[in-house]
Amino acid sequence: MSPVNNGSIRPLVFLLVGIPGLETVQHWIAVPLCSMYILALLGNYTILFIIRTEPSLHQPMYLFLATLAVTDLVLAMSTLPKMLTVFWWGPREISFHACLTQMFFIHAFSAVESGTLVAMALDRYVAICNPLRHADVLKIAMVAKIALLVLLRGLVLLAPFPSMLSRLPFCQSHVIPHSYCEHMAVVKLACADTTANATYGVTVALLVVGLDVTAIALSYVMILRAVFGLPSSEARLKALSTCTAHVCVILMFYVPGFFSFLAYRFGQHIPHHIHILLADLYLLGPPTLNPIVYGVKTKQIRRRVFSLFYGRGS
Repeated sequence: MSPVNNGSIRPLVFLLVGIPGLETVQHWIAVPLCSMYILALLGNYTILFIIRTEPSLHQPMYLFLATLAVTDLVLAMSTLPKMLTVFWWGPREISFHACLTQMFFIHAFSAVESGTLVAMALDRYVAICNPLRHADVLKIAMVAKIALLVLLRGLVLLAPFPSMLSRLPFCQSHVIPHSYCEHMAVVKLACADTTANATYGVTVALLVVGLDVTAIALSYVMILRAVFGLPSSEARLKALSTCTAHVCVILMFYVPGFFSFLAYRFGQHIPHHIHILLADLYLLGPPTLNPIVYGVKTKQIRRRVFSLFYGRGS
């Protein structure tokens, strides 16, 4: 049954199939994904708890890390519970509005994560290239304003996605060949001209990712220039070590994202199940690995984790 609104046929539900071609084994695929989901929840909640309860970590770098942890939790929690039910119990229905809501949260908070990585690059740039002004430039109030701006950018730019989709007629298949409500996967089900939807999606992706990657690249060019101008190799290594965790997180976020974006639009020869698996890992990989990377690479967090779980300090 599909209600008709303003001449458009709107389905009551969509059907998520999981990973097309791997339906018989996807219940096994769900096991490591569930483990990653649990790690993502534990890791990000631990990061937030440590930053909240340790006054010495109330600094821009760690406050941006807390923003990243909240974003990762939203991404994981808006996707994985439904995905796991699909993998374990077969194709599952999702209501039209729930699908659009999930799509909005996934894409909006992916943009928020990208913006947060830019803010973290800015923090590293100021800390290394102009350390004497770091405390004055990035005060707590400024960090809060940057975080709010990043959030508003993601919400405003992605708000048209569900609105534009709700105006399309879906008079044919309501089966989404995906594990979650990915924008282009839903757009392709419409029986109307979807040029505007596809064009806006590409424009937002290029605008957000293009500007963010450019800003991050410029920040690190300036950082490297400043680092290699330091007088001793020990000072250079110490300065670079403060950036290693951030660089790892950047690569984990953007590399799979670029592949997924390009595969959906230009990778007709890539097996569909490979693309879906990579898209799933793109959403779950960063939330799982980010706390581990920062826990291993950041001494202050590593010491607090040991203190928290083993009851001892340094």
